[in-house]
Amino acid sequence: MDLIIRNASLWCEGETRCTDIGIGDGKIVAIEAALQAGARERDAETCLVVPGLIETHIHLDKTCILDRCRIAEGTVAEAVRETAAAKRNFTTEDVYARAKQTVERCISHGTMRMRTHVELDPGIGMIGYDAIEQLKRDYAWAMDIELCVFPQEGLTNYPGTEELLIEGLRRGARTLGAAPYFDIDPAAQIDRIFAIAREFDVDIDMHLDLAETLDRMQIEYVCRKTEEYGWGGRVAVGHVTQLSLLPPERFNAIAMQLANAGVAVTVLPSTDLHLMGRRQDHGIPRGVVPLEPLRAAGVTCSISTNNVLNPFTPYGDGSLIRMANLYANVCHVSRPDHLAGCLDMITSDAARLMRLGDYGVKLGAPADLVCIDARSPTEAIATLAQPLWGLKRGRPSFTRPRPMLHGPG
Repeated sequence: MDLIIRNASLWCEGETRCTDIGIGDGKIVAIEAALQAGARERDAETCLVVPGLIETHIHLDKTCILDRCRIAEGTVAEAVRETAAAKRNFTTEDVYARAKQTVERCISHGTMRMRTHVELDPGIGMIGYDAIEQLKRDYAWAMDIELCVFPQEGLTNYPGTEELLIEGLRRGARTLGAAPYFDIDPAAQIDRIFAIAREFDVDIDMHLDLAETLDRMQIEYVCRKTEEYGWGGRVAVGHVTQLSLLPPERFNAIAMQLANAGVAVTVLPSTDLHLMGRRQDHGIPRGVVPLEPLRAAGVTCSISTNNVLNPFTPYGDGSLIRMANLYANVCHVSRPDHLAGCLDMITSDAARLMRLGDYGVKLGAPADLVCIDARSPTEAIATLAQPLWGLKRGRPSFTRPRPMLHGPG
């Protein structure tokens, strides 16, 4: 045994219990009170210890480009247009340097696993992929990064894009993305994505139904394709802002359809709040899907960041706890168990979405641990509690000291 974490508060079956965690060879080898062993020690001071936070949906390749873009309309179309223009000047070195800034912010806030979407099309080629692939290697000491290749600007209407997606999959990308609402034929893109995913035996993570009206909604079609291909548990959809516009009866019917098909849902609060509701001058819709009814129906759900400091989201600091708190505010989450569920959606539920079988505070799992300055998940989300330190495979990955107050005298 190399290290013992003393006085760790773990959340188990709706309550916290204080225990010690033994770590050896980068894995958790003991979880018990008053652990007796000879090893270095670190005191968690009864703070909440959770497995490393998980970012299920982020875009490292186009982060930190606000200085190159103009935001006048605040719409999805403008964001894609401005980003496409900026992409023409991307280099591998540039993408790497910007993505590095965001990755380091995420690490400092407790994120230890990440799925990043990488745009591939003839306009940028493999530049973004090359940069993020190198970043993945360089930051493996603190974070496991999974690449999801996807066609932001269309697939059936952008010749050459499919070949690049396939190249990315052949080079090791584990997930295939999509953005049907920017294709001339959304259903044709969805069909092709499922066919390619089956050919390469990879998971699917789609940008879907990001709109302010119910026109051309594709969620039910994606559920049918998931069942047709037997891809349940391997498909996730992000945004789905159109779901937030539905009356309860249809919303609940789709919730059951998602659960039965095995399609997971990721909400991206910061982006969806920024982009949606631009057409209205009053009674503005929020565009953020309430996840508690979906979770109650059996749908796997996660909360994630999406974009940082670009036309899609002109803010962000890489904090998943902040994102979970933002979601809770927007969706009127107040019950203690539902607030605790917000932490699940950036930890255990996010791990289920990404099919991470080795995840958790359990014997034999990697010692990927984050100590949060709170006593329970409810408190962590409600108070925007800060991660104090983290271990990646038993090795320190970041430390964030508590603030000190200097009173009079």
